[in-house]
Amino acid sequence: FDTAFHMTMPPEAFMYAVPKELYKEHGIRRYGFHGSSYQYVLEATSAHLKVPVDKLNLIVCHLGNGASMAAIKNGKSVDTTMGLTPLDGLVMGTRSGDVDPALHLHLTKTKDMTLDQVNTMLNKASGLQGLCGDSDMRHVQEKADAGDADAKIALGVFIKRVRKYLGSFLVELGGNVDAIVFTAGIGENSAAVRQLACAGLENLGIA
Repeated sequence: FDTAFHMTMPPEAFMYAVPKELYKEHGIRRYGFHGSSYQYVLEATSAHLKVPVDKLNLIVCHLGNGASMAAIKNGKSVDTTMGLTPLDGLVMGTRSGDVDPALHLHLTKTKDMTLDQVNTMLNKASGLQGLCGDSDMRHVQEKADAGDADAKIALGVFIKRVRKYLGSFLVELGGNVDAIVFTAGIGENSAAVRQLACAGLENLGIA
């Protein structure tokens, strides 16, 4: 069910612009993850707002050590940030999120890294960890508040990526959004991250 929640995405959201045979013969497409979390949030928000699930439009930000976002239209996932694997999308504790797909080839040529080494680096030694040496957002915020330059950059990159997809999903939903919901460890517990993610959007009805 972790990926099944996103099986309602239309082809324009789940297809990669690669030869279609890769999808037809090998199932190469965007699947998305955190489905159980999104289903729970959808049902809980429906109860809280007293709006039927099939009438509800949400942008859900599942922000933890692993992080993703989803656009939900009339109770169905129409887009999400993770792809074929959980590496895609947002900056995470140790995962890079979006990078240039040619980075792998570049590193194998310029640093003599193997593909396995690049994969390990992007999954285990990147994200907040790679940017400032700490994968825990609580520590990153403390260091940033204390003036640590790397922590400030890490926090800024994390927030900018969230806002990038927030804008994309607002357009995806035609601006008709009942709620932006933050969940998981960072989303639930960091008021600062929530405020930074939504800053300056009052004209869009987001405060």
